[in-house]
Amino acid sequence: MTSPLADSAFDSLRLDAVRDQEGLRRAYALPNDAAKRKQMTELTEQTRQLIGCSSLVLVASTDADGNCDVSPRGGPAGFVAVLDARTVAIPDATGNKRLDTLQNVVATGRAGLLFVIPGRTTTLRVNGSACVSTRPELLSQLTAVGKPPASALVLGIEEVYPHCPKALLRSAAWKPEQWLSADAQPTSAEVTLAQLRMPELTIADIERAEAESLKYRYE
Repeated sequence: MTSPLADSAFDSLRLDAVRDQEGLRRAYALPNDAAKRKQMTELTEQTRQLIGCSSLVLVASTDADGNCDVSPRGGPAGFVAVLDARTVAIPDATGNKRLDTLQNVVATGRAGLLFVIPGRTTTLRVNGSACVSTRPELLSQLTAVGKPPASALVLGIEEVYPHCPKALLRSAAWKPEQWLSADAQPTSAEVTLAQLRMPELTIADIERAEAESLKYRYE
């Protein structure tokens, strides 16, 4: 079967890509002691507070064949529940119903989280074992997104790592004066229309559908 990346830049670049861990390490200096020591296997009071301040978490997962996915989850600050120092639960708010992340977790039992806090340049990485729970007594606690969810992604923590601010500082993510203007980027409807490849649809059709989706976002 032809690779979907055939004849792309990747097809050329991978020919002389780094082949092993030793080759990769030769390109970098060794990490300092602090970069290694701050990795923990459970939450501290401070990292609990960071999760409680986060309104956006990016969820990384893979399927049984190693195909990767990263999906955003959002809600009011504190929508991710800290059940104990080794366990967090993310309510599954209504989305596109593809269930990409949840199906991956069911297949592999693994997930990675990156918590983002608006206005803060620190992010928090949390990795570990994962499962999908529909236990009613858990779901009844997870109503921050409007109502009890159909399920929750539960992560058993194996690694907690607060990232330094460099990435968000470089991106100027929280500096509106450095953001691109709206007319310098495609709208959500324009992107969706191009992805759908359905000539009978118009931008107005997509904009209406998006408005309806947001209006009933908790259903």
